[in-house]
Amino acid sequence: MRWWLVCASALWLAACAGAPPVPAPAQSRAAALAADYCARAQRQPGTVYRLDSEHSAVRIYAFRAGAAAAAGHDHVLAAPAFVGYAQLPAAGFSGARFDLEVALADLVVDPPPLRAATGGAFAEALSAQDVAATRRHLLGEKGLAAGRFPYVEIASREVLGEPPLAVARVAFTLHGVTREQDLALRAMRTAQGFSARGALVIRQSDFGITPYAVLGGLLAVADPVAIEFELAGTPLAGCQP
Repeated sequence: MRWWLVCASALWLAACAGAPPVPAPAQSRAAALAADYCARAQRQPGTVYRLDSEHSAVRIYAFRAGAAAAAGHDHVLAAPAFVGYAQLPAAGFSGARFDLEVALADLVVDPPPLRAATGGAFAEALSAQDVAATRRHLLGEKGLAAGRFPYVEIASREVLGEPPLAVARVAFTLHGVTREQDLALRAMRTAQGFSARGALVIRQSDFGITPYAVLGGLLAVADPVAIEFELAGTPLAGCQP
């Protein structure tokens, strides 16, 4: 098996063609989250937004490591669908809130247009057969165990700052483990709603995932995974105070 087929096995993100079906974010989960935001808006004024996956972008980058890393490949993944909501106060960011949920089944591994757009080491084309094999491997019990842990969740704990900059303390839940970390954001209100962008780095080992390695670590997946996002939100109809 070529290196790049196995090097992503410890990554926390993937969709899986041919693996047991993994449920997408259920309508009931999305409805419950929206209802929670609407109820909070009645107690604490602020505009509630639905995060619009069609006008947003979430990209995940995984890196080859080890002395023989040149034999492997870096990988880029995308989350074309997710469920998310946010609430912003009338002014500033203090007291803002947001939640984002992604089903692993909705993620896409190494889409050719995104690899080409990313460029550099990511631009090399990978065959559809190889990508499918990687995806099958990723969601298994030795990888993400997506049958038991089908969702990735990011929930704000505290948001501070003034437009266009904010700092958020977020709880990141993956593989049944929740860790908190700080996240820098650049966000602003727009004519349509609001937009936000930023980046963060997580370590697979922090979530109980052992980065894949072969030949005593000669070929390996780097523990850190980088995540970039550009989010767009529109006011949630019927959910304003």
